[in-house]
Amino acid sequence: MASVKVFGSPTSAEVARVLTCLFEKEIEFQLIRVDNYKGQRRLPEYLKLQAITLASVLVAAIRCFVLVADSREICRHLAHKYADQGNRDLLGSGTLERASIEQWLQTEAQNFDPPSSALVFNLAFAPLLRLDQDWDVVERSMKKLAKVLDIYERRLDETEFLAGNKFTLADLSHLPNAHRLVADDKCRSLFTSRKKVYRWWEAISSRPSWKRVVQMQQEPPHVV
Repeated sequence: MASVKVFGSPTSAEVARVLTCLFEKEIEFQLIRVDNYKGQRRLPEYLKLQAITLASVLVAAIRCFVLVADSREICRHLAHKYADQGNRDLLGSGTLERASIEQWLQTEAQNFDPPSSALVFNLAFAPLLRLDQDWDVVERSMKKLAKVLDIYERRLDETEFLAGNKFTLADLSHLPNAHRLVADDKCRSLFTSRKKVYRWWEAISSRPSWKRVVQMQQEPPHVV
């Protein structure tokens, strides 16, 4: 029996983060696909869990049941709970390492995620959903993201990865949005024009854990 259950679609950035963490930690899990835009939300197990708060999600995870609500927090929890399993570097081993990882996790959540999510929505999802693309938002978001990546470029001139010389949750958390932006003609140069950033991207996106998630994203959803 799988030790963890994850509800959601691998195409979701939140779910993709957690799946990558599970693969890195070599944790057995069951993915119950829930399409955000179709009738699969009626799955009984999912309906029972919709109102669970983050606190109870983490408690539930200890009982081997996870609802993806806050992907970064769940990744922290999994990395801590399964510290001696799989990749042991995700959360760091010492106070200074963990402080650096937390610093860059916060940078991702507060500075990288908002403009990158706006770009992913407008450039990747809006056309699929037949929604108007907000080009003013795209332009502003590209400028904001460029400034963030300039900071990354300087940091990555000193270290191999954001929090040091090991791949950690700080790097992992960037994978879902960065993957879509690098694949987009309008945004690719944000990464490729920065030598250190692109080297970093090539390193983190080539990890077997992320390749498995990308493969899952390409699989057709189950029909319910």
